[in-house]
Amino acid sequence: MTATPAALSTTTPVNPRLALLNPYPFERLRALTQDIVPNPDLRHISLGLGEPRHPAPKLVEEALIANLKGLSNYPSTAGNPALRESIAGWIQRRYGLDVDAATQILPVIGSREALFSLAQVVIDPTRPGATVVCPNPFYQIYEGAALLAGATPAFANSDPQRNFAADWSQIDEATWARTQLLYVCSPGNPTGAVMPLSEWKTLFALSDRYGFVIASDECYSEIYFREGPDAAPLSGLQAAVQLGRPDFRNLIALSSLSKRSNVPGMRSGFVAGDAAWIKRFLLYRTYHGSAMSPIVQAASVAAWNDEAHVVDNRAQYRAKFAAVTPLLAEVLDVALPDAGFYLWAAVPDGDDVGFAQGLLAQYNVGVLPGSLLAREAHGVNPGAGRIRLALVAEQAECLEAAQRIVTYTRSRFPQAGTRAA
Repeated sequence: MTATPAALSTTTPVNPRLALLNPYPFERLRALTQDIVPNPDLRHISLGLGEPRHPAPKLVEEALIANLKGLSNYPSTAGNPALRESIAGWIQRRYGLDVDAATQILPVIGSREALFSLAQVVIDPTRPGATVVCPNPFYQIYEGAALLAGATPAFANSDPQRNFAADWSQIDEATWARTQLLYVCSPGNPTGAVMPLSEWKTLFALSDRYGFVIASDECYSEIYFREGPDAAPLSGLQAAVQLGRPDFRNLIALSSLSKRSNVPGMRSGFVAGDAAWIKRFLLYRTYHGSAMSPIVQAASVAAWNDEAHVVDNRAQYRAKFAAVTPLLAEVLDVALPDAGFYLWAAVPDGDDVGFAQGLLAQYNVGVLPGSLLAREAHGVNPGAGRIRLALVAEQAECLEAAQRIVTYTRSRFPQAGTRAA
């Protein structure tokens, strides 16, 4: 007798930890908006998805085309020397650091993939209470990586009174003692907050005391708004050297070309830091099948070696934020972030889901409710009452969306006015 699909589903082995995964924020948002019919008189504008929409640099496109012969070659997991050297050169120019291209750098298939797979290398699930700590709200990959590696996530809520810095003091000593991996995100998603040197000093001390690895997600590092010698966000690698840790012990920094160079479809980034962990990560990736295409490697070299397109990209974001932020600040509690391409705005009545649903229905603008980016921790959901706005479209479209948001907010909350300074 042939087994039915239902019978097969009860007998086929499956990783039980898959059942622990939470729906992705956009999946949850689709469920919350599936019965909404947006205003047909207005074209849809999405500020929800953080996908770069500026054109890819011509030099990257040309490098892809010029290296199509790479289709005939198996790539090396470690990446070719030219790519590692170009990344090392960028790190030196950007951060003033000398990093060994052979032992302290590894190309990856975008930072998202590496953030996930790094946890599979670091976590020992046989140790009692294996724990991964991360900020809250957070990039959902951190939680999924922890759960599938056999660990339990623990959350440090962001504090609006401290520029949305994570309150690491919420993690007690017993939890730190069980922690094997700490995810940090600077500039932060969704808040745009940049970690100062003092915060790094605290985290390095905790890492030394309890032995956990720090994964520093820095994929938004090249989109910032201030001018001057200290305007660019501090890297975890910089902080380590400034604090007397030139070996980057127990630190892995992750970066990507997706936001810096507007090439999210290329899936190209790198990890850099502690040579011992880079070696282990390379071993894992050799079996995992994570080698970057030779074509993408060649295009990545072109991207890392050029800064002109990055300066232009940053200027476009600065212009958009300068135009949009004051307009939204008339009705929402929102301010220019340290960096990144998100605005993290508080809605007048604290109902972020209701605000997003009403805005979509009446003005056909999509935004992401902040509560979907966070978990209930320490008695609260720190994303509740806020919305994330991704200013990734062209300036005219972002301005039109902002004007619709202002009109919607004033119609729903007549008392909404210019927020207090």
